[in-house]
Amino acid sequence: MRLSLVPRTRGGVVRMIVLASFLPLLFIAIWLFTVKMPGAAFAGPLPPLTPEQRALEHRLRAHVTTLAGDIGERSDATYAAMTRAAAYLETVFGELGYQVRSHPYTARGRAYRNLEVEIQGVVRPDEIVLVGGHYDTAVGAPGADDNASGVAGVLELARAFAGSTPARTLRFLVFANEEPPSFPTADMGSRHYADSAAARGEQIVAMVSIESIGYYDDASGSQRYPFPLHLAYPDRGDFIGFVSNLRSRPLVRRAIAAFRAHAQFPTQGAAAPWWVPGVWWSDHWAFWRHGYPAIMITDTAPYRNVFYHSADDTPETLDYHRMARVVDGLTWVVRELATTR
Repeated sequence: MRLSLVPRTRGGVVRMIVLASFLPLLFIAIWLFTVKMPGAAFAGPLPPLTPEQRALEHRLRAHVTTLAGDIGERSDATYAAMTRAAAYLETVFGELGYQVRSHPYTARGRAYRNLEVEIQGVVRPDEIVLVGGHYDTAVGAPGADDNASGVAGVLELARAFAGSTPARTLRFLVFANEEPPSFPTADMGSRHYADSAAARGEQIVAMVSIESIGYYDDASGSQRYPFPLHLAYPDRGDFIGFVSNLRSRPLVRRAIAAFRAHAQFPTQGAAAPWWVPGVWWSDHWAFWRHGYPAIMITDTAPYRNVFYHSADDTPETLDYHRMARVVDGLTWVVRELATTR
């Protein structure tokens, strides 16, 4: 028997026409809601770094080299390195003039801790903006991109805002245990923090997870995506991504608009269903569980970085010129989110 895809009845023809008409409208609706972001994305040659950005580049490289080079793998298999990393981060926060809060907890019979510093808001102090990243790594990986780059970004954003007077309260955090075997269990540092914040009834108005921001590739085909996002985004890994779930769509749009208004660096944004692979894979997920608005800033990690979760994720593989542009741009994002409307 031979099957035919051509409808044989008038009703079948009508249904096929309706379906053919509906699908383009569906794709347009998805593009408008998920992909289209406010502001014009930067394109073209990158301008030279400013003197301030060059200094920032040097500091970012130093943080990543210490964490992923001198200390190295910071995983469940290298507990001593985890404690060394926490001590380094605590020292840097302290040198920036902050009082460091340590949030210890126990996972698999060992003590771990999240670290937090805070700038009290002067207009609406009960409204809290969090900026955080995890300092652990996958087993067997020194974790330069994932996630020494993100932690370096958190440290430098904390430096940029030290001594400021934001309208909302600003908190900068580094989390333990984002990687397996903790992810996505109750042993995650960010989950412990988010659970405690919710129990206290804290009003977190924005959480920004900085997750792998140091790897870039201009080659065609260097960027991949989970289905069906590949239909809407470029195939070159030369941009920084802003990612949210559908509920946090207003936050991701506000954040990327602030970045695009001030930073000269390519960006892509997505407000996608949380279950799309990659969309929920970091510390922001812990805050989504409690209904807090949260986004991820990322180079897309496994969808771009060929050294992801391997022994080759080392400091020399990162692009610190571009990292500096990204972190400098994120200062405008944090400034915007800390502003009341």
